[in-house]
Amino acid sequence: MLKAERYRNFVEYFSQNQPNPVTELHYNNPFQLLVAVILSAQCTDKRINQVTPALFERFPTAQDLAAATSDEVFNYIRSVSYPNNKAKHLVGMGKMLIDVFNGEVPSGIENLQKLPGVGRKTANVIASVIFEEPAMAVDTHVFRVANRIGLTNNARTPLAVEKQLVQNIPKEYIAVAHHWLILHGRYICLARSPKCDVCPLTWFCRYYERNNTEAALKRAEAAKEKKAKEAKKRKELNAISKELKKRSVNNS
Repeated sequence: MLKAERYRNFVEYFSQNQPNPVTELHYNNPFQLLVAVILSAQCTDKRINQVTPALFERFPTAQDLAAATSDEVFNYIRSVSYPNNKAKHLVGMGKMLIDVFNGEVPSGIENLQKLPGVGRKTANVIASVIFEEPAMAVDTHVFRVANRIGLTNNARTPLAVEKQLVQNIPKEYIAVAHHWLILHGRYICLARSPKCDVCPLTWFCRYYERNNTEAALKRAEAAKEKKAKEAKKRKELNAISKELKKRSVNNS
């Protein structure tokens, strides 16, 4: 299947069956989403959603966060991954929002990446979700699913995956395609045990095609070996039977 056809199938399926996916992180404004995405690095959205209500109540604005200490913030996020570093990043992020961006979450990937704790993935999430820019955030789910389906070729880094996806997905679908890939990876195309039996994309999925071809070849090879063993066994039994008959005749 040609790459263009694979991309077309991908966009057509999800635009028809999941036209308006949204992030599973809970937030009410750009500042809250920025905090949640920073916290979500190497952590589950479920865990972040458990932590942020109390955090947002205590630090509802960038100014409140900027006035806090990292130890104070740590007490609210101790159950997430890398809480010490993230507490420092959040306080630093709050201060920069106040000092550089007038307390507002900035637009643009470059400006966003200036904030403590904000890498390219986080910046792309904010750019696409808040500002509806054609940005593709690549996390582990996006990386895995894009490779398995066959949307990317020899893309060994998140940036390489991002570039191939942005180049081939129609501009108006790039931001939403990020959610398509994440949700598909989170609930169907699992890392260790992908649910291929219920996946609606198997008919154009390179991973499924390859694995099923390999499985079919292995089954055929196993059947061939079994047939050869049975033939060898019959041959040995026939030889034994003939020898017994020969001895019986000689003894008579």
